[in-house]
Amino acid sequence: MKVIFLEDVKGKGKKGEVKNVAEGYARNFLFPQNLAVEASKGNVRNLEAQKKSEEKKTEEELLEAKKYKEELESITVEIKAKSGEGGRLFGAISTKQITEELAKMKKKVDKRKIMLNDPIRSLGFTNVPIKIHPQVIATVKVHVIEQ
Repeated sequence: MKVIFLEDVKGKGKKGEVKNVAEGYARNFLFPQNLAVEASKGNVRNLEAQKKSEEKKTEEELLEAKKYKEELESITVEIKAKSGEGGRLFGAISTKQITEELAKMKKKVDKRKIMLNDPIRSLGFTNVPIKIHPQVIATVKVHVIEQ
């Protein structure tokens, strides 16, 4: 019997797949637990329409992420910090501080999306990558100046 999986079922199929399974397995397990529906013409048409709408939605999200990337790359974030000799900072500039400065500029970024391996420990410009979307990474200039 052909079924369309509504959820991931370990060892059988992933959400949205159309597969052949034993009739008893479908009627006694998959259908009662709403894990799958029978692959009738109407259900297959609904699945195709759903996939098209999801594709359109992901394309729109990608376009929005690219626009936001351009906005972020056009700005420079200035952070004031105390420093000692040779431009070394007392402490470090963390992702949280970068996020707070971006928030002051009305740019919302989650601090976990900032891909900074080590905190910034010196004065000057630093390019900081920010993952906006799985396919879009913006690079923001962070300028650390002496307080």
